[in-house]
Amino acid sequence: MRYDFDEIVDRRGSGSYKWDSSYDRDMLPMWVADMDFRTAPAVIDALRRRVEHGVFGYTKVPDEYYAAVMDWFGRRHGLELKREWFIYTSGVVPAVSAIIKALASPDDGVLLLTPVYNCFFSSIRNNDCRAVESALLYHDGRYTVDFDDFERKAADPAVKLFLLCNPHNPGGRVWSADELRRLGDICRRHGVVVVADEIHCELVFPGHRYIPFASLGPEYRDNSVTCVSPSKAFNIAGLQIANIIVSDAGRRALIDKAININEVCDVNPFGVVALIAAYNNGEEWLRQLVEYLYANYIYLKEYIEARFSELTVTRLEGTYLAWIDCRALGLSSAFMEDSLMEREHLWINGGTHYGAAGEGFIRINFACPRRTLADGLERFARWISRHGR
Repeated sequence: MRYDFDEIVDRRGSGSYKWDSSYDRDMLPMWVADMDFRTAPAVIDALRRRVEHGVFGYTKVPDEYYAAVMDWFGRRHGLELKREWFIYTSGVVPAVSAIIKALASPDDGVLLLTPVYNCFFSSIRNNDCRAVESALLYHDGRYTVDFDDFERKAADPAVKLFLLCNPHNPGGRVWSADELRRLGDICRRHGVVVVADEIHCELVFPGHRYIPFASLGPEYRDNSVTCVSPSKAFNIAGLQIANIIVSDAGRRALIDKAININEVCDVNPFGVVALIAAYNNGEEWLRQLVEYLYANYIYLKEYIEARFSELTVTRLEGTYLAWIDCRALGLSSAFMEDSLMEREHLWINGGTHYGAAGEGFIRINFACPRRTLADGLERFARWISRHGR
């Protein structure tokens, strides 16, 4: 069957962080990374059955939960997992924070490829560690790794962890096997553990392939920790479910202890049910979703580049987050974010949320019906015409 991603779902008044964080009824939020689509019908049906049961006590994660994850990643991505490698938790951000607590000490360095997901910075800071930034190289609308700089930073004995974002938010890269191996080899040479945030792994566009870091071979897998969740792909972030995959028993024990110290060791029944339904019965819905998102990306890219030759939409290989180079305007990211909200009631993310390397860029979430996207782009175009030049 065909799924209707053009349907407008009114999210105001639903307690949506994205839509209800502003009291401005004219505000169009295209910032925080969740989607404006209903999740897969299979997930809704499974949740409805669970609600009808009527009792929502403490949850025991069943065997079919682990089987669903292992089958999905083995079948779709060639990642063979064992049940004992799993630690479930409420989200990837709590997972990353607990991993840093477990595997690093105060004042240790945590290596990042910037610009990168803003919560990496807060997770590092909250654990009294230091963010060590290796700026990505940007050329012709595409990011690549400066491997020489990365190795210099990794060689510092104080650097203990590398937070890998794959697919990369906000730069849109889906890292190749060669790139991942080079990063992994550098980290192994210098005793740096790779922490792979792969939450956007299902949102990959034609011509590209997500490669789990842990699938590269035992030597890479055993020097890494992987965080995954169906929350981005199936738009169920509010159900709070994620998995940490770690093959090394010693690290797994440390992380499990940190998960308990941080009190994020329990999950709710709806997250468990939703994950099972998504992975067992949501694949065709996901295929059509990615098809729709890719069409949205092409629409956005062509719209902006046809009207504003001075702007560059970064070539997107995955995610639903457009990263736009506005440096030719000579305006700060903070000014652009604030001015768009004030003048056009359009809420986007300024690039410096993702580190100093994001200055002059903005991020736009295009995971919405085409009519909503067109509205947002028209507001953006009006702002450029009136205030951006």
